[in-house]
Amino acid sequence: MFKDQPKGLIPAALANMGERFGFYTMMAILTLFLMSKFGMSGEEAGWLYSIFYGAIYILALVGGLIADGTKNYKGTIIAGLVVMSLGYAFLAVPSLIVSKWIALCALLVIAFGNGLFKGNLQALVGQLYDNEKYSKMRDSGFQLFYMFINIGGMFAPFAAVWVRNWFVQSQGYAYNSDLPGLCWQYKNGTMTADVLNGRFSELAKEVSGGVTPEMSTFADKYLDAFNTGFHYAFSVAIAAMLVSLIIFFIYKNILPDKKKVTTQGDKTELSKEEIKQDAKEIKQRLAALFAVFAVVIFFWFSFHQNGLTLTMFAKDYTQLKLFGMDISAEIFQSINPFIVVFLTPIIMMFFASLAKKGKEPSTPRKIGIGMGIAAFAFVIMTVGSIGLPTYSEVETMGGLPFEQRVTPWLLFTTYFILTVAELFISPLGLSFVSKVAPAHLQGLMQGCWLGATAIGNFSLFLGAMMYERISISVTWSVFVIVCAISMCAMFAMVKWLERVAK
Repeated sequence: MFKDQPKGLIPAALANMGERFGFYTMMAILTLFLMSKFGMSGEEAGWLYSIFYGAIYILALVGGLIADGTKNYKGTIIAGLVVMSLGYAFLAVPSLIVSKWIALCALLVIAFGNGLFKGNLQALVGQLYDNEKYSKMRDSGFQLFYMFINIGGMFAPFAAVWVRNWFVQSQGYAYNSDLPGLCWQYKNGTMTADVLNGRFSELAKEVSGGVTPEMSTFADKYLDAFNTGFHYAFSVAIAAMLVSLIIFFIYKNILPDKKKVTTQGDKTELSKEEIKQDAKEIKQRLAALFAVFAVVIFFWFSFHQNGLTLTMFAKDYTQLKLFGMDISAEIFQSINPFIVVFLTPIIMMFFASLAKKGKEPSTPRKIGIGMGIAAFAFVIMTVGSIGLPTYSEVETMGGLPFEQRVTPWLLFTTYFILTVAELFISPLGLSFVSKVAPAHLQGLMQGCWLGATAIGNFSLFLGAMMYERISISVTWSVFVIVCAISMCAMFAMVKWLERVAK
């Protein structure tokens, strides 16, 4: 897989893998943490989740401007890792996060650090392939880079859940995903007598070792144990940031250095790419890039529901038991990176075989295919959710009984198909941007790709609103329509995009 790839690819991928491990540790638990810590509804947590997730990507524009302006991509990347570490450290201390607004401030610190880091490391990877020796390996290089991202993400949910559950157990309790919400209902006085004397009391006794506790004390202590466990789970991200920082420091000298190659004494030496790109070509390239950015907004709006409404669905509607073992709602998020790692070599071989026959689809066409695959994933969710009660009905019941919940294989299947779609869109989108972006705007254009992701992420709360207010199956059907429209728009532009990318 790594044959004929530039030697800087692996250290860049390893540095990104460490950062992504820390990031996905946090994202695996963020929505449930906000709901458990502050008693938020899914819609309220969705607002904060959307602001944070959108800020991560929109601030990549700032990071791109800083790196392009200073030509100091490596220094900007290092600063990003340090800033992210500070944000995670703040979240890891329970006594500091006393309100949702303080939590949001800590999250925005992480978002700013991510903005300094993410797009600029991608720009460095793209610069590796500006060398004509490696230019034909650009798509496969970004696929490998993306695979390493997901190796980090694959194990992160397990680490977060292990730390959280370890602390809950150290306080004499067992884990139960329904109890934080029930504890808040009890504390807020919104719990019905039937739930208080039924499901809530039964679960409290079950997680307390068979002893019926005093319910008021139990509600406070269980929430404290649950939330403190979440806080300590964020410390895993700090360790991951430090690993990423060490890797980058050790290998940074073999990565491209734009500052060195563009400045020779008092003269500025332009690369071949910069000499070739006149104003008209640059305008065409930018138009093509922004057209793709506009389309992928809708994919990210749908795909990143994995950390919001799909996680809520896992908690509220899914049987959290597999092969006789209890599982946590957060674990489903490990499916996506696992499948990315598993499928990337297969998809690379598939495209390589098509290339040998002269039948490999262009990068824009692959992105369009990915949109269609994403639409199909939500068709599966729509069909699988037909007949389920609304969220408000489930809340009134104090949680859906196990036998009325859906099989976990519904989510496994959906995540699998969504991951295939992601492999057609995300790494190849990064490759397309690095190939088409004007040479002097590489960091900024990578930032704009992430900015398009940000717009999709700022809209994530709409998913949570629909989830709590309308039929579950209708909610998923909205994402079917969004992805299908995006697919049609992409295919309508394919020939033009192919011409610009030549």
